[in-house]
Amino acid sequence: MSCPRDLQEALRDDLSEDELEELGSSFDIVGDIAIIKLPDSLLDEKQEIGEALMQVHGNLNTVLRQAGPVKGELRTRDLEVIAGDPKTETTHREYGCLFKVDLARVYFSPRLSRERFRIAQKVRPGEVVTNLFAGVGCYSILIAKHSDAEKVYSIDKNGVAVEYMHHNVRINKTGGTVVPVEGDAREVVEEHLRGEADRVLMPLPDFARDFLDVAVEALKPEGGIVHFYDYGEEPDLFEPSLRFVREAAPEKEIELRDREVVRSYAPHLYHVVLDLEIGDS
Repeated sequence: MSCPRDLQEALRDDLSEDELEELGSSFDIVGDIAIIKLPDSLLDEKQEIGEALMQVHGNLNTVLRQAGPVKGELRTRDLEVIAGDPKTETTHREYGCLFKVDLARVYFSPRLSRERFRIAQKVRPGEVVTNLFAGVGCYSILIAKHSDAEKVYSIDKNGVAVEYMHHNVRINKTGGTVVPVEGDAREVVEEHLRGEADRVLMPLPDFARDFLDVAVEALKPEGGIVHFYDYGEEPDLFEPSLRFVREAAPEKEIELRDREVVRSYAPHLYHVVLDLEIGDS
């Protein structure tokens, strides 16, 4: 018997056409774990759906159901094992780097892979980079591997994420460049990293507006680049974010270098990024 081409085909005999349409085809794969969201109407079939997903993707050892939204200051989510090994920890490969993560205890999204690599390609030789929300170190380690950055200070408030970051720095052999720092980004910058960075990353759109002043403070006195992540709504995805930055830092000269849609977040709502050059007026 041949392997089904996709999840829809694998479940053709178990679900009705209406149920298949409601299920959709969207899920994430992180290492050997898949994460899928299910509507309440299909919860009774969750085991069959999980087993079908493992049948389609032979490299999977576990399927998790996301039982709630990403929430809280640490951006974690409730997960339920619906097929395979009872685990939430895995190792994910991305652009030649390995990232060990516990999906129930830290924030990680494979959908940001292209954006992480885009940023790594932007970094110029000798730059000092400060990453305000570093998680398990994905942006920082990719920068260390794919650029000639001098240092990448990698801050996160989640102690579990920082533990994984230390591990990921070791396995990717980037300890000479990436410096993991546990703590609140505002306190860390004010106490230790004020005026150090040529480039600042703010990769959590939920918190970027609250920490824009921290990003500006982290830049060297002559200024530098800030990657400002935000949410943009149709029809004008970028202008409200740019207007916010200019109004929040009126004493600064702000030049828009680039802008990108990172991913769709909800109907008519997008995760966006502005690449900004910020200096004194």
